[in-house]
Amino acid sequence: MAPMSAPAGNSRPFLNRRLAAFGTTIFAEMSALAARTGSINLGQGFPDTDGPAEIAEAASRAVLSGLGNQYPPGPGIPELRTAIAAHQQRFYGLRYDPDTEVLVTAGATEAIAAALLALLEPGDEVIALEPFYDSYAACIAMAGAVRVPLTLRAPDFRPDIDALSDAITPRTRLLLLNTPHNPTGTVLTPAELAAIAELAVRHDLLVITDEVYEHLVFEGSHTPLASLPGMRERTVTISSAGKTYSFTGWKVGWITAPPELVAAVRSVKQFLTFVSSGPFQYAVAEALALPDTYYEGLRAGLAAKRDLLADGLAAAGFRVFRPQGTYFITTDIAPLGEKDGLAFCRALPERCGVVAIPNQVFYDDESAGATQVRWAFCKKTDVLHEAVERLQRLT
Repeated sequence: MAPMSAPAGNSRPFLNRRLAAFGTTIFAEMSALAARTGSINLGQGFPDTDGPAEIAEAASRAVLSGLGNQYPPGPGIPELRTAIAAHQQRFYGLRYDPDTEVLVTAGATEAIAAALLALLEPGDEVIALEPFYDSYAACIAMAGAVRVPLTLRAPDFRPDIDALSDAITPRTRLLLLNTPHNPTGTVLTPAELAAIAELAVRHDLLVITDEVYEHLVFEGSHTPLASLPGMRERTVTISSAGKTYSFTGWKVGWITAPPELVAAVRSVKQFLTFVSSGPFQYAVAEALALPDTYYEGLRAGLAAKRDLLADGLAAAGFRVFRPQGTYFITTDIAPLGEKDGLAFCRALPERCGVVAIPNQVFYDDESAGATQVRWAFCKKTDVLHEAVERLQRLT
């Protein structure tokens, strides 16, 4: 079939020019490459085992008993909104009204999109930690805003607070933070968060925080920015069930924020998915009440997998930046004599049957991450052992 072209007399491309630079995501490209070559996929961040059986059974009960099979309430079912509020109180001492300060979304990805589209006007500037998850850049572009990167640099990947201060201008509308940070695994410290909060208050900035890896911290602890003085009233906190409970396909996310911010985000969200994941909302409400032992076991298991893969990557010749949290390890391929992460990742399946993600696609300045490659360790232990064995072929 011949490629579709614009009708005669209409030379403008079909795709909105704000999105023309994005194209197919790197995750789709690399996952397709993994499937085509039969490679081990350490690229996309999803587990290869399901979460707790009792939570899957809760979803099944909801479907069979008719809970959520029709449109759920726009803000999310009351049971889940109450469970989210209880979670924030239980782990962080943050009080949110489940009726006015909680909004359920189609995963964190929709929460990010709805928040950015709601809170930004064309020309507004958004300061985001770079490298950034790819949807951030696309959603900022869709809002007609301007992204301003605050680059986290190897080997420590810590934010430069002075550089952040210098980046703030009269056009700066909000800060977009991600902690624990994908792809570097950095967990912002209380001191770093306090410094960021001071700047946000001083310049009267809004803040969106993506905290989907909040329970996957292996060193230190997670501190929500909203818990700091002056921040609750200006912060949209985003999280989701996918990473914490290993049900990424359910796409149940949420925001917690003051009523005015929730109302703004809900105004956009209603025209995106309207509602989603009805029966799964009931299951996630139960998941949020799992005992502390569940979260402790989750962290311990993933920390062991992190160390297994990190040690294997180091043995294969990579420089390894061991993460403090998340599903991911960033490495430098320069010690292998490689200079281009994208070319390296595209060739890797044929070389040793493993797929990874080049970090340079997460940078505006691709040279800053040109030799960085991200690996997901949220896989079965035997799969990671096999991947490590295959990677030895590189040396």
